Amino acid sequence: MLMGAADQVRRIVTAPSRLLALRREVPVLRRDLAAERERSEDLRRRVRAARARIEQKDATIATQKLEIARLRARVHEAEATAATDTLPDEVVGRITAVTQEHLSYLKVPQLAALARAALDAEAQEVPGLFIEAGTARGGSAIVLAAAKSPERRLKVYDVFGMIPPPSDADGEDVHRRYEKITAGDARGVGGETYYGYRDDLYGEVTESFARHGLPVDASNVDLVQGYFEDTIHLDEPVALAHLDGDWYESTRTCLERIVPHLAVGGRLVVDDYFAWSGCRTAVDEYFADRPGFRRELHGRLHIVRT
Repeated sequence: MLMGAADQVRRIVTAPSRLLALRREVPVLRRDLAAERERSEDLRRRVRAARARIEQKDATIATQKLEIARLRARVHEAEATAATDTLPDEVVGRITAVTQEHLSYLKVPQLAALARAALDAEAQEVPGLFIEAGTARGGSAIVLAAAKSPERRLKVYDVFGMIPPPSDADGEDVHRRYEKITAGDARGVGGETYYGYRDDLYGEVTESFARHGLPVDASNVDLVQGYFEDTIHLDEPVALAHLDGDWYESTRTCLERIVPHLAVGGRLVVDDYFAWSGCRTAVDEYFADRPGFRRELHGRLHIVRT
């Protein structure tokens, strides 16, 4: 009992001291709170200023992007004008039309280079037929048909459907692309339906030739449907071949079936050499020990028989 009473006495005696200490702490706590509020307000001001700067920079970036887009459009227009400047009007008209209709993955400069190769073959009287191996929606073949003479035959080879799978000779880039295609995620030019997903690509291409004033029967054009290994069998010279086979095996088949028939002065235009590893490997392997050919760059790889 005495110990409990003593504790109570001590608490009573020391209570005013603790209360006094607490009262002394209150101004300090108030100053600390005021300082913390000031720091918080300063942080808010800095955040608002940073947001304003970010918004200003975003507006500047948006303006710069718009200006870049305008400059790119002007560059594209200048390139298209320069590329087509020396071409006949009827060829330029077909290039413009197939580009606007998204019938080719090639841009105006590449289509113009292909047309110029055809016109050069005509001017130099290089003997043989014209070939396109891999046509997609037919845009580049239409340009070739417009540039060639009526007497010159154009053979257009394509499966006119889903592209065949790559092989082990193709790189990861090719296999990733094919996985995207088979997954149904590929898009065509301009965001349109990918050509491999279309129900009647052969009919569409045939109709596109006619719509652009070059019906296949009247224009000496043969659309040959099937895999290259089943359809490309030649017994005549070739003056110009546009190869767009994408993968290794398709490109290799084209080279083995076409190059032996390429006339002197004849030209291969290899569309996918810089795009897909399998195509590049096939070309480099095939021409590694074959003299008598010259490489040129005209937006795409051109190989000329000398």
